[in-house]
Formats: sequence, structure tokens, C-alpha cells
Amino acid sequence: MNMLKKLLVLLVVLTAPSLAMAQPANPAPTPVTKEVAAPVVATPAAVAPVAPAADAAAPTEAAQKSSDGSLPGYTPMRPNYEDSVGMPKPKEIDFQEQFTENGQYAKWINNAILLPIITIISLFVLGLLLWVIVRFNRRANPVPSKTTHNTFIEVVWTLLPVLILLGIAYPSLDLLAKQFKPAPADAVTIKATGYQWYWGYTYPDHGGFEVVSNMLKEEGDVAKGERFRTENDGPKLMAADYRMVVPAGVPLRIQTTAADVIHAFAVPSLWFKLDAVPGRLNEKSLTITKPGVYFGQCSELCGARHAFMPIVVEALPPAQFAAWVKAQGGTMPGTTKPAPAAAPAGENVPAPAAPAAAATPIDTVAAPVAAPTK
Repeated sequence: MNMLKKLLVLLVVLTAPSLAMAQPANPAPTPVTKEVAAPVVATPAAVAPVAPAADAAAPTEAAQKSSDGSLPGYTPMRPNYEDSVGMPKPKEIDFQEQFTENGQYAKWINNAILLPIITIISLFVLGLLLWVIVRFNRRANPVPSKTTHNTFIEVVWTLLPVLILLGIAYPSLDLLAKQFKPAPADAVTIKATGYQWYWGYTYPDHGGFEVVSNMLKEEGDVAKGERFRTENDGPKLMAADYRMVVPAGVPLRIQTTAADVIHAFAVPSLWFKLDAVPGRLNEKSLTITKPGVYFGQCSELCGARHAFMPIVVEALPPAQFAAWVKAQGGTMPGTTKPAPAAAPAGENVPAPAAPAAAATPIDTVAAPVAAPTK
């Protein structure tokens, strides 16, 4: 039996090469060619000239920025150093001067309500301490009083703090509600994005362009030919090469987010502070009451260069803001394209060509064009 198996295996081995040589090779696939009908050539008389669309405008490109940040129709505003507008003053102990309604209201609450209450309570408690020290010491009062309860005093020291807290709570809650009041529908939207370690300002209502803002270094810290800080840019460590430009007197919708870690967008003179969190879009509204340059900084520890992320907000009159937007390559909301000019009287205007219908793919193939007979 084993011998038979060996003979069968030997027979298969010997005949396999001949079978392989006798098998015809796989034929190459025949290319499928589709005959396409010859295009129909229209006669010159049948071709109607197509007038170019009058309202088709080429995309506006941003103007080339100069070394000092100026653009055609826009020159960066010089900060008001004389009155310290939008920046801290030397030896200042009060809040900065405010240029938003909420900021002015908050400063009034602090100066007209909180500081007087704090001062009165502090002086009252100090007077009580001095009176107790003088009147009830061991020499002046050798026999201490045995009084344990006084209804009048207990009612007073319970009701008086309640009234004080109510007096503080009402304006405080009112300010809180105003700070988080939603922006109106026609507010200008600016999206501030925090990066390590600079800011980016996007204008979705004006074409979606972005302005990247970096801190300006001092003259001795930059290479030859590079831009450095001057007095026209702002104080040291607070000036930026490109600012967040906004219109003054117009409601603003400020949205904040971050690309890497948590930052905080804070401008003290505008009473504005809002965290910028990766993956989240926070939003607050404000209206800047006066044109000017306002300085702030990132207010959340965001890494090694946290102290070098200045915020510079430049509020311009609306007309100058529109010129700045145009120079950046953006468009103002509601801007309409010019209508096509009317043709002179008596002049024939060719009708616009009908739009070509979209070709629908089909499975059938057109018959080939017959060759001319001789």
C-alpha cells in the first residue's frame, strides 16, 4: 500500500510541469473603449455674447501692514499718558477710571456704598474697643457687672447687620445681572483666543479675518531691523504689535476661548474679565463709552510667559473702524454690492446666456460617428 502511494506521488510530480506548460496564459483584459459622439459645433450666429456680471467683485485682500501697524486709512492711536486713560497710574490705590457703564456703576458701588460702610463699621468697632479698654479695666471697674442678657442690644446687633447686608446685596446683584446681560442682536462680535503666549482676535461679522497680537519688546531686546516698542505703542510690558480694534459707543459681544491652556481676558479700565477655556466659548457684552486705547493682561496663570501676554483694545469712532476693517480685507455687515450700471438708451443689450444644464451620467454610450464614404 505504501508503495502504491509513492508511485502516485511520483506520477503527479512528473506530470505537473507538462500540465503547467500546456495551460494557456490568462489573456490580458480587453480595454473597454467608449465611443463619444462628436461635439456639435455651433455656428457663429448662434453664439450669444455673455456679459460679465457687474456685481462680481474680486475678493478683497488685506493691505500690507507697515512696521508700526498702520494701514491705509488707519494709524494706531497714541495712548493718553497725560490722563493715564486705560492704564494704571503710579501710586494708584483706587480702581482705574472706567469707560463702560458697568464699570462706572461698579466703581460707584465701591466708592459710594462699600467704602463708607466699611469705614463706619471699622471706626465703630475701634471706638467700642477703646471704650471697653478705658471704662472696664480693672482699676476703673473693680466690680464687674453681672448682666447676662439685654434684649435691646441683642435685637440691634441682629437687625443692623441684616440691614447692612441687604443694602450691599441689592446693588451687587443688580451689577451682576447687568454684567451677564446678553448682547443685543446687532452687537459687534469679536472672538478672543488665548495661545501660549499671545492673543488672536477674530472678527466673524466682518469676513472672519484674524489679527494676531504679540507683546512688543524693548529696543535693546530685538535684532536689528525688527520692530520694538515706542511711546506710541504703550507702556513697557503692556504694548502689542497689533491691537484688538473695536468701535466705540457700539455694543460688543466678546467671546473668549483658548487653544491650549486656560487663559483669562481682562481689561481693568473696561471692567471686563472673562476666562478663556479650551473647548469652551464664554461670552460677555460691553460698550466702550469713549474712543481710546485700553490696556490689560492675561489674568490666569498659563505658563512660563504668562506675564508677557498683554491685551490692547483700541476703540475707534465707527467710521474709522469701518476703514480699519476695509484695510484688513474684511467687509462691514449689511454692505451691498453695487448694482449693474444701466445701459444707455437705444443700445441693444445682449441677453445673458442660459446656464448650462448639469450633465447627468448615463450608462448608454452614443453610437460612433460613421466615417465618410469615398
